[in-house]
Amino acid sequence: MEKLQITLKDGAIREVERGTTLLDFAGSISRGLAKNALAARLDGKTVDLKQPLLTDGSVEFVTFEQAEGRDALRHSASHILAQAVKRLYDDVKLGIGPSIANGFYYDFDTSHTFTPEDLEKIQAEMEKIVKEDLPIERLEVSREEALQQFAAQGEVYKLELIRDLPEDVTISLYKQGEFVDLCAGPHVPSTGKVKAIKLQSLAGAYWRGDEKRKMLQRIYGTTFEKKADLDAYLHMLEEAAKRDHRKLGRELDLFSIQEEGPGFPFFHPKGMVIRNELENFWRKLHVKYGYQEIKTPIILHQRLWQQSGHWDHYRENMYFTNIDGEGYAVKPMNCPGGILVYRASHHSYRDLPLRTCELGLVHRHEVSGALHGLMRVRSFTQDDAHIFMLPSQIKTEIKGVIDLFNTVYSVFGLSYHAELSTKPEKAMGSDEVWETATTALREALEDYGMPYKVNEGDGAFYGPKIDFHLQDSIGRTWQCGTIQLDMLMPEKFDLTYVGEDGQRHRPVMIHRVAYGSMERFIGILIEHYAGAFPVWLAPVQVKILPITERHAAYARDVAKILKDKEIRVEVDERNEKIGYKIREAQIDKVPYMLVVGDKEVENRNVSVRKRGQGDVGAMTVDEFAAGLLQQIADKS
Repeated sequence: MEKLQITLKDGAIREVERGTTLLDFAGSISRGLAKNALAARLDGKTVDLKQPLLTDGSVEFVTFEQAEGRDALRHSASHILAQAVKRLYDDVKLGIGPSIANGFYYDFDTSHTFTPEDLEKIQAEMEKIVKEDLPIERLEVSREEALQQFAAQGEVYKLELIRDLPEDVTISLYKQGEFVDLCAGPHVPSTGKVKAIKLQSLAGAYWRGDEKRKMLQRIYGTTFEKKADLDAYLHMLEEAAKRDHRKLGRELDLFSIQEEGPGFPFFHPKGMVIRNELENFWRKLHVKYGYQEIKTPIILHQRLWQQSGHWDHYRENMYFTNIDGEGYAVKPMNCPGGILVYRASHHSYRDLPLRTCELGLVHRHEVSGALHGLMRVRSFTQDDAHIFMLPSQIKTEIKGVIDLFNTVYSVFGLSYHAELSTKPEKAMGSDEVWETATTALREALEDYGMPYKVNEGDGAFYGPKIDFHLQDSIGRTWQCGTIQLDMLMPEKFDLTYVGEDGQRHRPVMIHRVAYGSMERFIGILIEHYAGAFPVWLAPVQVKILPITERHAAYARDVAKILKDKEIRVEVDERNEKIGYKIREAQIDKVPYMLVVGDKEVENRNVSVRKRGQGDVGAMTVDEFAAGLLQQIADKS
């Protein structure tokens, strides 16, 4: 038999007989690998494990840890879903059924209207198919064969998809038992691999996303390799529903989205307390790190956006107006304004690095379907900063930004990982400039000792970037901080500084945000803390609860003492029982409650209740205030 040379991920080369499947090859390496592998990368392309090896090449096996492995498992689960539905309902026509982030779905056309109770029946049938451990086989057929097969089954949607495929595309079908579907793959070797399934919800979906076409019924589900991981994910979803910032924002009276301004948040007094505390922390930190705060206009002339490149690359997301017969745009980003501030003065190499920062209000036209509470809005404040520097200062400045980010995120108990994004397809500038900028970011991360992953082609149109993905208290990740290195905007705006040689030189520019946007970061914090903010951020830090009306005067005296120390305090003077007042304060997630009755009035002290802990005993007002002020100062 002919022997092939196969290179593995670690560079090792193994000989294997021609025609050996990837699954058998995995088994020859180790039983564990054959058990855990879900698909493989063959010469960079993700394929089924049943694919035979026919030429020399490179192979990397993928498991559930890799995105390709998760996609193969979840895509296979979508086929199991379709097979189960076809077994249970007679007149079903199949739409499409891809894997998606954290799960899968399949679209169906049937006269039967699915209900939540149906999902239980369908899931039971899916579990039966899993136990049957049906081999999943790839079949490559001609266009005519595919059309004949699906015409015989009355699968009108599959026929449309086949007719729309380019002539040179290989048409592949996947078969498991009696079920056959049109699919490019890849899939796992058998239905028995899909062990932990959960059908989650129902929705309507227009065929091919066209509202003029028929509405199909979509069933969503998810699958994990292990039941324990599925259970953990479902528990996280339950927690996430409880923590939904839109729900808590309404219950805690923090913000609202009104019909008169879709995508334009309204911050209420309590929400403004949180926002102002975040801004105060941000400002003090930036002074410490050597930044100077600026403010730039919201509306600027059209020619500025043409010069910056936003007109060509971002125009569909911008808002426009006309002033004195000339075109203007509402800024979608702060950087061109920051550049104009730099350009307003002459600079020497001694002035650099120059670090400017801005809490800048920007507007972007997001489609209505993408809007989501504070997480996706049309008007938001970016905590932007722009650093202008010498080329020799790049690595030092990037490390300084990472230091600042570490300080910010540690205060909120948020861990993170970094991702480096490289040149996108639609980009300004030469490959050489991009390579120089990307190398500088990569070396800064490596010098800092920070692990990172690379996202090829995901950079901004003007430069590569490092994104910081935060992990919250229930394990979800959020992309917030960004460092973007820009060697192109200084060129476009002819920015210069006078060097030691007396000649004019081009500075390098960094764009960066720590929070990302104030609105989104507040939304993340609401969910991270489940509305129970640390005392320094809490809209109401102390609620004083007089037991009866005769204790109200003393409660007001205590409140004045605390207010004079700049502690945020409210007195609940309602004619209600003390147990009711305590429960209400707990629902409002107030960090501290001070109960005052006869004993407290007589002893001139307060009975302290701490959120999540209950009664912690009596103490003087000064003792309580001193401890609270220390917590606020420490941001503990």
